[in-house]
Amino acid sequence: MEFWPEFLASSWGREFVAGGLGGMAGVVAGYPFDTLRIRIQQPAGPAADGCRPSATALFRSILRSEGPAAFYRGMAAPLASVAFQNAMVFQVYAVLSRACDPDKKNEPPSYKSVALGGFGTGALQSFLLSPVELVKIRLQLQTLNHHHHSRGESEGPLTIAKRILQTEGLHGIYRGFSITILRDAPAHAVYFWSYEYAREHMHPGCRKRADESFGTMLIAGGLAGVASWVCCYPLDVVKSRLQAQSQPRGSQPPPRYNGIIDCFQKSVREEGYSVLWRGLGTAITRAFVVNGAIFSAYELALRFLVNGSQRISLEKS
Repeated sequence: MEFWPEFLASSWGREFVAGGLGGMAGVVAGYPFDTLRIRIQQPAGPAADGCRPSATALFRSILRSEGPAAFYRGMAAPLASVAFQNAMVFQVYAVLSRACDPDKKNEPPSYKSVALGGFGTGALQSFLLSPVELVKIRLQLQTLNHHHHSRGESEGPLTIAKRILQTEGLHGIYRGFSITILRDAPAHAVYFWSYEYAREHMHPGCRKRADESFGTMLIAGGLAGVASWVCCYPLDVVKSRLQAQSQPRGSQPPPRYNGIIDCFQKSVREEGYSVLWRGLGTAITRAFVVNGAIFSAYELALRFLVNGSQRISLEKS
């Protein structure tokens, strides 16, 4: 019975729990934008005749043909794991950023340490994120009239994951792992650096006093999300295309893309360099909403847990 009060009273406990709550808030806030982003990034079908709908037109088309639930299809996969994933991201980042500044025990880490901690965090969290995003992308690209679903029903995340493991093996479930690291390591360095810089610029001294307003948390978090997506977006387009394709063991037709470089070259050759930025508007809109929600929920939860642990200490004394 004493575990949770003691756990939440520690730095590890507070950051872990606050990070998990922040991640869940971000998923719920931005998932419809993410579904639009994944759909926009995919190659046009033969019936499209080179014409691609805008984000607004695609939104209306999905709403009309598949219903509102289509925008949240596959959300169970990231929502089920995002609490743990985001909790680990914030906890690992806190440990790594502090480890880079061992002499600053009572000071916030330097901006250099923030970037280095974010880089390491992005690389480590790819081990968990890559399979989750693979399943999520496969779910988001399902349509209700897909030929695999004779009764017009969509498959769930566990069914998709099980089928990938059975037909493609462990290599299949980790398809796109290399490019996930290439995307997430630098993106997280920019992410945390941008957040710390923006909040300090908007509210000088808040990194030490933690007294910024809710609006500062929201805007700084949103700007950090936008900055991290802009710097890595071309890699995300390639990653989405690689993870969208399946290659069952022993299958006759080869996959459309054979690795990162091949996917990049074919995509640019067939659709031009603009393909690498397709869907960026939807992505940064989502990034602002999602990461504003993540950092706001994280900071508010952290303050609540810190105050709660202080009250517990006072009651014990």
